[in-house]
Amino acid sequence: MKRINNSVIALSLFVGIANANAQEKKTLSLDEAVQLGIQNSKNLKIDAAKIEEATADLLEAKNRQLPELKVSGSYMYLPIKPNVDIKLPGVSGAGGPEVHQVLYGSANLSVPIYSGGRIKYGIQSAKYLVEASKLSTENDKIAIAYNVAQAYNNLFKANQSIKVFEENLAASQKRDETFLKMENNGLIARNDRLKANLQTSNIELQLLEAKNNYNIANINMDLLLGIPETTELEVDENYIEEGSDVKPVDFYVTEARENRKDLQALAQQRKAAELGSKAAKAENLPSIAFTGGYVAADIPKFLTIYNAVNVGIGISYNLSNLWKENSSLRQSKAREKQLAATDELLNDNIKLDVNREYQNTDYSKKRIAVFEKSAEQANENYRITKNKYDNGLATMTELLDADAAQIAANVGVINAKADAALAYRKLLQTTGTLTIK
Repeated sequence: MKRINNSVIALSLFVGIANANAQEKKTLSLDEAVQLGIQNSKNLKIDAAKIEEATADLLEAKNRQLPELKVSGSYMYLPIKPNVDIKLPGVSGAGGPEVHQVLYGSANLSVPIYSGGRIKYGIQSAKYLVEASKLSTENDKIAIAYNVAQAYNNLFKANQSIKVFEENLAASQKRDETFLKMENNGLIARNDRLKANLQTSNIELQLLEAKNNYNIANINMDLLLGIPETTELEVDENYIEEGSDVKPVDFYVTEARENRKDLQALAQQRKAAELGSKAAKAENLPSIAFTGGYVAADIPKFLTIYNAVNVGIGISYNLSNLWKENSSLRQSKAREKQLAATDELLNDNIKLDVNREYQNTDYSKKRIAVFEKSAEQANENYRITKNKYDNGLATMTELLDADAAQIAANVGVINAKADAALAYRKLLQTTGTLTIK
């Protein structure tokens, strides 16, 4: 009885370990995969931190327009009696009180009235930079959406190749069984049967390679989506029907100019740089502020001051600006030139990218028709060759060559359709219109 219990326990442990090691299967549409990729992207987490940093800079700029209130206080102990000589008429300092401690406190208020526009320009510039950070994040999201689509496409192609090779391997193995019987009955030579076996082995190798590619693509997809790498993903095959309606290239160039987030982010940076130049010019202007203060002091047995309130207007001007060149202005102007040149370069690159991806999309669509025609020809060729072989009019080599060509053509059709769908998504990415649902 004890042995039975031990066996049951061992079996339970084995089943538990097997279940733990089993891969979880998950079916994902392309849109769901994109959402997961964006949700778990490490790059977007960095972008979020950059937006927080830019927002903090905006808060700092806004704080400069608020009143400054500073409070200070001091207590001093005087171990040695100081010499006190009062010069007021009729008051003698001789034999004055012993002073051993001093208490002093003050409060100062400053409210900016005029700063040459430095505060205003600083706030507006910081707002533009916050917007630029957000637009850069949107641009990164579109790039991530394409990267996920690319990984999804590789997974689909690998999975479809496995299906084709499995189907052909089953047919080839069945053919081997038939040829073995024919050899045993003296209907074919052993050499012909071995050629067929070699073809089966080649298909097995192709199937192993396809499965290896699938496993690598699956792990890459898992890591990209931020899910456990033991998850086995199943893709939705309908996505390869995308891109059936492609418009003229000028349409996509216009779309890119209107929707590219990196171009919009650069525009915000240029606005910020212009305001930076204005703020730098304002450094040569004086600053005016409303000031107020309160002072209290207590020197025991000698002097007490309370309610010493003062109000006024303070003017500040750095006279060294008269002979020092404004380096901040020169730096800001250089920044404006740099961003203007970057804008021109980016516009040229956008035109090139859109035209290149448009041509790639058109080429990919045309490839589908060619591969479909090739597959029809290969399938028909195999049918005819098989019929001729059965009637003794074709050799085994011709039959196996026709079979290999048929497999390659059918895999080519699948890959061509998948590549065309991916090329269309790449075109949408270059225009900044790749949909993120």
